[in-house]
Amino acid sequence: MCLVFICDEEERVLGTQTAPGCCPYCGGKVEAVDVESAWRFCFLPLCFKTKRKYYCSMCSRRLVVYQ
Repeated sequence: MCLVFICDEEERVLGTQTAPGCCPYCGGKVEAVDVESAWRFCFLPLCFKTKRKYYCSMCSRRLVVYQ
């Protein structure tokens, strides 16, 4: 007997907006992206999380904000 488990994380962009500051690598503008992630197990949704991620608009690097 063979069991197959299918786990998946799906991300969906909710919105984007410009954030204050500049990229430390290239000096470009910082863009804040609101992302909703959904964990699914055998196509059933288990968990929904909304996160804000920061990217540079010129070099497309993911930026980390320390508070």
